[in-house]
Amino acid sequence: MDESLQGKTALVTGGARRVGAAIARRLHAAGANVMLHYRGAEAEAVKLEAELLAPIASRALVSAALERFGGLDLLVNNASTFYPVAVGAIEASHWEELVGSNLRAPLFIAQEAAPHLAKNRGAIVNIVDIHAERPLKGYPVYSIAKAGLAALTRSLALELAPAVRVNGVAPGAIAWPEDGQFPDDERDRILASTPLGRVGSPEDIAQAVHFLACAPFVTGQILAVDGGRSIYL
Repeated sequence: MDESLQGKTALVTGGARRVGAAIARRLHAAGANVMLHYRGAEAEAVKLEAELLAPIASRALVSAALERFGGLDLLVNNASTFYPVAVGAIEASHWEELVGSNLRAPLFIAQEAAPHLAKNRGAIVNIVDIHAERPLKGYPVYSIAKAGLAALTRSLALELAPAVRVNGVAPGAIAWPEDGQFPDDERDRILASTPLGRVGSPEDIAQAVHFLACAPFVTGQILAVDGGRSIYL
């Protein structure tokens, strides 16, 4: 398998921080031109601030990549919103934000990008979650959204074949959330149920994305990068 992405162009959503930044660095190191979408970081420094839930966002993002680099070879749908909301407290705004960022936006960006990816026999990689298959307690809307993204990944693999390959990466515990959503005892429990006994790094996810971007006979697959934790879920 040729792992070089020299001369290729990748669009990475949510690419300014954490996992998204690691993906961007990995793809760029492999030779790709990388177009980043981000929300909130240095918003005043750019003319185009693409809010993924805006109706024009998908076209604006893809158009920006085409205008800057002349084509598109890889789309990485990484941007995500993640927070708990209990049954009984779910409001329409929660649904719009969680499903919007984790499912609706990837669908419409992929749809916009598909004709351009097809010209280059390109690929899509969606960042899913191991909890798409086994819901995370306290996070029902998020889990539903990621389950939808897993289904979207497999559906697009059929719809866009043979010109575009579509795969997903399902992270487990990869760098704890910065807002303290998981207290120490919960972190200990998660580590105890992870065969490799550690939290993964954003670079672990970036490596998997790079592999799927280059694997010419892989499509419709969702690769768990979770230290083996999904064995116990």
